[in-house]
Amino acid sequence: MSLQLADPPGPRGRRRILVVSMLAVAVLAALAVLAVRRLADNGQLDPDIWRIFIDEPDLRTLLWEGLLDTLRAAATGMVFAVALGVALAFARLSTRPAVHVPAAALVETLRGLPLLMLIFFAFLGLPALGVDLSAFWALVLGLTAYNGAVLSEIFRAGVLSIDRGQTEAAAALGLRGTQIFALIQFPQAVRRMSPTLVSQLVTLLKDTSLGFVIGYTELLRQGRGAVEVLGSRYALPIYTTLAVIYIIVNGSLSLTARWLERRQSVRAGGSTGAAATGTGAGAGA
Repeated sequence: MSLQLADPPGPRGRRRILVVSMLAVAVLAALAVLAVRRLADNGQLDPDIWRIFIDEPDLRTLLWEGLLDTLRAAATGMVFAVALGVALAFARLSTRPAVHVPAAALVETLRGLPLLMLIFFAFLGLPALGVDLSAFWALVLGLTAYNGAVLSEIFRAGVLSIDRGQTEAAAALGLRGTQIFALIQFPQAVRRMSPTLVSQLVTLLKDTSLGFVIGYTELLRQGRGAVEVLGSRYALPIYTTLAVIYIIVNGSLSLTARWLERRQSVRAGGSTGAAATGTGAGAGA
């Protein structure tokens, strides 16, 4: 069965697509040239400006410390968010209304609130209840609450995509619900939803930049502080450097996840092949 939704373009259609593509490239190139000229006219391409990282070693130290604080908050938030997501996914998959109904309500509530509001609540609201948190833990708590709810839906979708026959077979063998979830459903759900999981974890890492509103010294806040001290003349090189750092870190996370996914696929393929060989040998005997 073909899933093609439209006929492929003919010769005239391909010419139109080519013309439109060439016009789009020309417009983008013109905008790029205009932007470069404006930057040059304003002195933003002056080599002396971009030498700020060589002339000011304290700036490198400041950004390095901000990067470490960003990674520390992101790593801690990822660990707690994944743990919360697994727990909420397991609760939502429960057949008991007393378990899955409150879990569903909590997930929808956390997903419906802005992340910034959760961070403000952790930093400003909890002290009113007698719970004092540092800026680091307030940021981590907000990231955990929001991303844990999102991850729980990703895990749940992955579990629901698994053939029910596997669950029924495991139950027939006497496995309990927790064993079925931990040994059969959850590992497959992680493999199936790994691209979405990585995308959400990358989002979590970028969301650490919201920590600047509560005074957490993450990378963006350190860069902004450097611009305020050195002057707006250095805003372009500093913020460009921050953007490159974020791209490198997030790209490294995505590449690592793809490598792990390929490694798991190879292992799964090897296990399947070994099982098939054993079955064939048994049948031949």
